[in-house]
Amino acid sequence: MSGLFIVQLLNGLQLGVLLFLIAAGLTLVFGVMNFINLAHGVQYMLGAYLAVMFYGYTGHFLVAVLLALVATLLFGLLLETVIFRRLYARDHLDQLLATFGIILFLNEAVKTVWGAAPLSLPIPELLSGSVPLAPGLNYPVYRFAIIGSGFVVGAALYAVVNHTRIGMLIRAGAHNAPMVSALGVDIGRLFMLVFAFGAMLAGFAGIMVAPVFSVEPGMGDSVLILAFVVIVIGGIGSIRGAFFGALLVGVIDTLGRSFMVDLLRIGVSTGQARAVAPALSSMLIYVIMAVILAMRPEGLFPVKGRQG
Repeated sequence: MSGLFIVQLLNGLQLGVLLFLIAAGLTLVFGVMNFINLAHGVQYMLGAYLAVMFYGYTGHFLVAVLLALVATLLFGLLLETVIFRRLYARDHLDQLLATFGIILFLNEAVKTVWGAAPLSLPIPELLSGSVPLAPGLNYPVYRFAIIGSGFVVGAALYAVVNHTRIGMLIRAGAHNAPMVSALGVDIGRLFMLVFAFGAMLAGFAGIMVAPVFSVEPGMGDSVLILAFVVIVIGGIGSIRGAFFGALLVGVIDTLGRSFMVDLLRIGVSTGQARAVAPALSSMLIYVIMAVILAMRPEGLFPVKGRQG
């Protein structure tokens, strides 16, 4: 049981850092621009597909990753320039409908370009081994690499947001975007920068999971829901909140799905526990979200003085 717990805890951390990569851009876009982007998960899907495509062209994992990152950044800029900036002044319902339409369009476009069959990206040879955690218990090196990359990106984002001029502008925009614009900052360019790098972070998450999960149309839809839970728990516009909220959601969701049956067997029969556990485990993070919001309506780490 202890070995299984360690493995599932690591899997939870892996899910957490992937959710952070998606939620970081999403929370900045929502916090700075007050823009609800349901299509953010599409960038996660495109990152995975582009990595597979560029690996097919180059045969080199690192080159494929770099090219896919650049491509997701450029695609994010394209979406922001052509579509999203026309929605900033619209109400949230218009934003939801428009970005949902983009999800449908791009999911079908992916099927047209790459087909509906799942694809995969080979794990690079350097990261193809495993690390012994206990006698007879190994954990893949590549999964450790995913966890490590998430922590590195988190530290880099924290440094940029809290210790650079652009970070100061982002924090000021999350606090009061109209005032930042009135002080002479090109708020349109700031929005474009935030959106593009948020798209690239989501694409990076998709790139990193491509060797682990199937690359298929619609793969970003389910993680987008979890990413919204993360930013609500962590606090809209807060990178620190996105980081700790993502780890919390990732670990609780993974451990809940793995050990809910064992917990329920304490009070009910094995058959009843197995019947009820799937529903309860899928509800667990939403229950946690409700409890946290009941105690802290603005999330765990809200942006101080944020004006909606």
